[in-house]
Amino acid sequence: MTSTLEELRAGELEVMGQLVDASNGSLLCRLKDLPDEPLVIYKPRAGERPLWDFPDGTLSQREVAAYVVAETLGWSFVPPTVWREGPYGPGMVQRWVDVDDSVDLVALIQSDHEALRRIAVFDALINNGDRKGGHLLPTVDGSIWGIDHGVSFAVDDKLRTVLWQWRGLPIPPALVSDLESWLERATSGDTAVAVLHDLLAEEEFAVLVERARRLVTDGAHPQPSPDWPAIPWPPF
Repeated sequence: MTSTLEELRAGELEVMGQLVDASNGSLLCRLKDLPDEPLVIYKPRAGERPLWDFPDGTLSQREVAAYVVAETLGWSFVPPTVWREGPYGPGMVQRWVDVDDSVDLVALIQSDHEALRRIAVFDALINNGDRKGGHLLPTVDGSIWGIDHGVSFAVDDKLRTVLWQWRGLPIPPALVSDLESWLERATSGDTAVAVLHDLLAEEEFAVLVERARRLVTDGAHPQPSPDWPAIPWPPF
């Protein structure tokens, strides 16, 4: 888990296999020209399954956008992710995460773990339509990583998540402060945040900023929408 963004962009991808449970083309690769040949996930745009409610060929870019948002918030829980060319065309490449299989994932997602609460706020911000339990990866060092953010950043409300235990409760002040700082960066042309303009449609970025503003103003975790399923299916 030491690959840098530069290595992810420049390393030679060698496909080792496909993740058969993924709904879109997800390939396990190694960066074979780097020391220790680190593992990565490569999701080519060509392998995306069309969705009725998202523009075709945009899911892998949304994964990169989620990484950018997490990093510019200072919430580094999305594995390093880049957009680049690969053996099957352009797509996203993300550092592989080794999961601690001894963790009871059902118990974890029902807990009040501080890292999960931050992820719940993040999902509300990016309008994550698919926060399954299996998209939360605990590791042996106690970290929790979040992956699979392709179905995010829609203009319409599509929040679906297994993390509803804080619904309606006040967002911790430290997280509100982070959102305020991010909102200031997003509205002042900050270079790191401006990368999102190359990854999202103009309206999607505008609504992302509006969601940040609403979360700061309300200061509370959102409630499930009565107009959209609250939990993704399957939940894991």
